[in-house]
Amino acid sequence: MPNGPLTLPARLCLLAWDTARPAAGGAAHRPGPVRAGALVELARRGLLTDEDGIATPADLDTSTGDAVLDGLLELVRESRPHSWRTWVTLRARVTLDAVREQLVAEGYLRAEKRRVLGVFPSVEYALERKAAVEVLREETRQVLRGPLPVAGISERDAALAVLAAAAGLLRESTPGRRAEELTERAAAATPGLLGIVRELSTAVPAGTAVAASS
Repeated sequence: MPNGPLTLPARLCLLAWDTARPAAGGAAHRPGPVRAGALVELARRGLLTDEDGIATPADLDTSTGDAVLDGLLELVRESRPHSWRTWVTLRARVTLDAVREQLVAEGYLRAEKRRVLGVFPSVEYALERKAAVEVLREETRQVLRGPLPVAGISERDAALAVLAAAAGLLRESTPGRRAEELTERAAAATPGLLGIVRELSTAVPAGTAVAASS
């Protein structure tokens, strides 16, 4: 992947962008996939674990050094227990806003301050690195379609492809067997992650629909 340092939520935010309309801010209405990516990222790092379907912090002190992930981890710690599915939508805009600020700092997005009705301050985002996003989209499609064997795909790239496909970010279907193999690959190195990825994959389409209608 050309954007190796980027986390899963950052990559999913970029994949949600319509590169044909770089100034349209299409990712503004896709907080669900971004939040799901952050949850998987924290689970991959062992900072969130599953306890009977509940997203549970592994401890009260560890941090990642990433503002987006640490913000979500703190939110989960301070909130009453919720299922993984609930966390896909619960205050998900907080995570999306933090990811977009991160992507502005790294030069992928441009922030434009405006006023709604000439009074209320607002920020709109425009895509700056369109070519990088197009490469990311094509490489994610290749993960979904093949021909690279699933065993040769990294766990993070597999998780990205699974969540992007579930959210409809690439506008194409994936053969069922390939999708299952990628899901298993995404969880290969982390005990307990398989069920989490499956749960989030089923929750993301509903979360996307809720965001789009709000």
